[in-house]
Amino acid sequence: MANRTDPSAKTIKGTNPQNLIEKILRLRIYSNSYWKEHCFGLTASTIVDKAMELTEIGGTYGGTKKPTKFMCLVLKLLQIQPEKEIIVEFIKNEDYRYVRLLGAFYMRLVGKPVDVYQYLEPLYNDYRTIRYKLDHGHKKSHVDEFVQSLLTQDYSCDIVLPRLPKRCMLESVGLLERRISALEDDLEDPDQPQVEIPAPTSTTKPVEPTSEKPKETHAGDTREKSRGSDKTTDRETRDGDRARGERHHEHEGERERGHEREKDKGRDRDRDRERERDRDRERDRDRDRERDRDRGRDRERDRERDHSHDRTSERDRDRQRQRESSRERDHRHRESSRERHSGRGEGRERERERERGKRKDSSRERIKESRGSSTTKSTDGSSHPGITKAEEEPVPRKREHSRDKD
Repeated sequence: MANRTDPSAKTIKGTNPQNLIEKILRLRIYSNSYWKEHCFGLTASTIVDKAMELTEIGGTYGGTKKPTKFMCLVLKLLQIQPEKEIIVEFIKNEDYRYVRLLGAFYMRLVGKPVDVYQYLEPLYNDYRTIRYKLDHGHKKSHVDEFVQSLLTQDYSCDIVLPRLPKRCMLESVGLLERRISALEDDLEDPDQPQVEIPAPTSTTKPVEPTSEKPKETHAGDTREKSRGSDKTTDRETRDGDRARGERHHEHEGERERGHEREKDKGRDRDRDRERERDRDRERDRDRDRERDRDRGRDRERDRERDHSHDRTSERDRDRQRQRESSRERDHRHRESSRERHSGRGEGRERERERERGKRKDSSRERIKESRGSSTTKSTDGSSHPGITKAEEEPVPRKREHSRDKD
């Protein structure tokens, strides 16, 4: 993959070299268009061409914290891990200042403390101006200022730098020699004896006007004048060197004070950002608490609504049960009434059937009796044999009063 570290690369500080850059910044670099279009496939020999095109340094800029081209190339160096000699050549390059700063920054990240002091301290003599990319715009800086921030601070270009021991500690254990400043050659050597110029006195005797002495006096005056002019020149040279040294010290002091002011401003900005973040977090917490209260109220209202709906449903079910029970009672009552009425009708019908049967039996008996009497009369000579008076005259039927009227 394009974002994978070279398999032949060694671990730095016990971890993957790319992990020296924070994960958030590393992911932003991976998603940056410059990384995808210009840093893909770069090697130790071709990355110098991209470094020569740099016009600024910095970590991130803008409201979305976009990574700079400088930081993209730093991550590419950590990914391919070039040889130490190549990085040293970057640092010694005097024609391109941003190539030199790229090598110095990489050496500060991965180099040993002795190598860091050995290769970065000579850059104190580089006073060229550079551009530092900020969130909004740029600021003017110098090469020596940036190198000093690398050697004295733990945070640069939005990256936490590895811990670097103090130089005095390395000097005490003999790993480094005492640093000699380039300004010491311009300063006055305290071991050199100072030549005092004799002051003129009023007791000097005038030269007698002789023919030979004026020549000697002229030659002596010439030597004295030349000696005095040499002394004056030496004194002016020393005074100029001393003035230059003092101006340089003042410049260094002013630069140090500027660094301190920048540090104070940076601390104030960081403090303001931290306060703003705290206020944002507090507002977010208040918003979350208010949202939780609203959710609790909504849940309580839903619970009350469900409870009232359950009560209404229970009342409706009770009413439905009552209606069903009343219908059931009415139905049972009607059925029992119908059964009672149907039982009475059946009893009357059975009674009628019995009466009819009795009438039929009685009619049969009468018919038999009438037949028996007709046979006896036929022997007596009746005109209509087999027909009796009982058969000729209809038998009146008794009226039966029904019980329905009751």
